[in-house]
Formats: sequence, C-alpha cells, structure tokens
Amino acid sequence: MITPEYPQTGNKLENQIILITGAGDGIGKAVAKACAAHGATVILTGRTRRKLEICYDEIAAEKFTEPLIYKLDLLELDDTAAITLAESVYSEFGRLDGLVHNAAILGTLAPYIHFDSKLWHKVFQVNAHAPFVLNKFLHPLLQRSDKASVIFTGSGVGTQGLAYWGAYSASKFANEGMMQTLAQEFFSDKIRVNMIDPGEVRTKMHASAFPAQNPAQITAPEDITDAYIYLLSTDSENLSGCRIMAWQKGTGLEKT
Repeated sequence: MITPEYPQTGNKLENQIILITGAGDGIGKAVAKACAAHGATVILTGRTRRKLEICYDEIAAEKFTEPLIYKLDLLELDDTAAITLAESVYSEFGRLDGLVHNAAILGTLAPYIHFDSKLWHKVFQVNAHAPFVLNKFLHPLLQRSDKASVIFTGSGVGTQGLAYWGAYSASKFANEGMMQTLAQEFFSDKIRVNMIDPGEVRTKMHASAFPAQNPAQITAPEDITDAYIYLLSTDSENLSGCRIMAWQKGTGLEKT
C-alpha cells in the first residue's frame, strides 16, 4: 500500500481536534502546522511555552484554525496532571479526534553497565510512561469522536536493538508494545492506533546522536508529515495496529 501524498493545504482534517506532544520543535511542530493546514484545531503541548508560542504564531500567520497552547512537561506528568489536561480539553472541545505521541528524549548513548539509573528513569518517564498516562486519561475523550486516531512515533531501534542505545531503544520497544496492545483493546471503541517510524529526520535529537552527519543531507521534518495526515484522516479509518515507515516512500506500510 502506498501512503498518499497530500497538498500543503486542504481539508483532510477539517473540524478535527488533535493533540500533539512536543509540538514546539522538530517533527511535532511540522506535524502541528500540517494538521492546521488541513483544517484541524491543534492542541500544542510541550514544556517550553516560548517554542509553543512561536508555533502558534506561525499557524496564525497562515490564517489557519486557531490552535490552543497547553504547557505540559512530560517529566512531571502524573495521573493528576493528565486528568487536569483531559478536563481542560473536555471543557474546551468536548472530544478529541487525534492524539500524536511525538515527544521523546534520547538520554545518552552508553553501555548498559555505565547507564545512569536516574537518566534511565527519565527516558522511560517521557518516552513510555507519559504516553501510557495520556492514553488512559484521554481515552474517554477519544471515545466521544466518531473515528479517533492515536499515533505513536517509533524508531528503528524500537524493533531491532542496537548497542549503546540503551534506554531510548528499550522505551521505543515499549511504544511498539503499547501500540499493538491498544490497537486490539481500542478496536471496539472505534479508535485506531498506529505507529510511524520517521527514519532519519533533521531534529535536535538526531543531531545529538549523529553529530558528524551533514544536516543538509537529512530529511526535513516537513517532508514526512503526509504519513501523519494520512493516519489522522478518514483515509485510514480501517487501519489499526500498523507501522508506517515514513522514509520508505511508496512501500511504507507494515502490519505488526
């Protein structure tokens, strides 16, 4: 199956309410702007309000649907904070049509025996525990949508372990497990759950992992947003439990 290519603007997500974590930079920001360009109202979440405000201003400058900023530090996210978020979204919109788990931290590249235990915990808090909490407490809002979509952002080291990638690799394996589990559990609620492996993308995280690479030779975040639009739109309404490799144009769909 070929992942569709969409124009820069359109109405694929018209009237949808979509929450994106890590929307202030990199892939999250690019996806937020693409969703807004396709008619969605985007809830921009992240820990740095100034970055979210810049994303907000860029969306507003294009006269797309006005987004909402919600400052959210996933390192501090617990049940209480997630309930507060859910109540805020319910009060403002009454439902949630899309949830994009984008935010993640790398930690460090080091052998297991040298990996700092506190840093390991932080990586799992942001990359694995926070998505678990958000899925749990935003689920009632997703149920209120006609055809809700949840997207995890995966990684090649989340399906094949790689030396020195420690906590990041293990946390992405956890994302794979959550995606597959929720695809089955949420099926009766008409909530589809899928994953996108973006491949090598020009982000700060990628630069920190591969400092010697030439950024000009790496895919820009804006070039992979079609995969997200596809999974958020009704074009994928019968697709769940799948992984899309955004970097494999035309052959990127993989049933897990």
